[in-house]
Amino acid sequence: MTDARPPLFSLAQTPLSGAALARAEMWVFDLDNTLYPAQCNLFAQIDERMGQFICDHFGISLDEAKSRQKGFFNRHGTTLRGLMVEHGIDPLGFLEYVHDIDVSVVPEMPELDAALRRLPGRKIIYTNGTVAHARRVLDRIGIGSHFDTVFDIVASEYLPKPQETPYRRMLDLHGIPPQRAVMVEDMARNLKPAAALGMTTIWVPTSESWSRPDNDDHSHIHHVAPDLTAFLASLPVD
Repeated sequence: MTDARPPLFSLAQTPLSGAALARAEMWVFDLDNTLYPAQCNLFAQIDERMGQFICDHFGISLDEAKSRQKGFFNRHGTTLRGLMVEHGIDPLGFLEYVHDIDVSVVPEMPELDAALRRLPGRKIIYTNGTVAHARRVLDRIGIGSHFDTVFDIVASEYLPKPQETPYRRMLDLHGIPPQRAVMVEDMARNLKPAAALGMTTIWVPTSESWSRPDNDDHSHIHHVAPDLTAFLASLPVD
């Protein structure tokens, strides 16, 4: 599916400064490896279940399933997208299966709760996962009350980040000019469409290779927050 509509908003002239960040009208947070430490490694559980799903569905060995999974990811951006495009897989069944994981490894984070509480502006989650997965994780961390909604892979019509169309759809749905919106992500490449549309971006780097920028162009990264809680707590709030 393509989006033939014209741009919803003009591009921002400059990203928001540190002081202006605290006055943003909307904060868009990624979920996994952004709002909780990447060391929790929830994705390892999801990855294992994706491999098992492919193994069971196609009746192949786990090694072959992992190879197919990697191919789907490389060709389509997510394993799910590859399964849908190439094999017509029911996305809801797949998503329910792969997100049936143990979230008890995620810690409660009262300091992050406090940092979000003092931060003005609406807050939403934008994830390639599901609403149910997001709500389980947010409740585990203890920060679910701060978020108005979750814009998930279903809301994006199964178009994953970093495809630009769902970013436009998200902004359109909430009626917020991107110049007054901030996006927070651990995967640098997922910030490119946000920056191109005029959003201010915050990169939360991790040690994983997929977190880093694809090349030496870092122009889409406006702020870097190795410790997101400390970064948010340091913003000057009126």
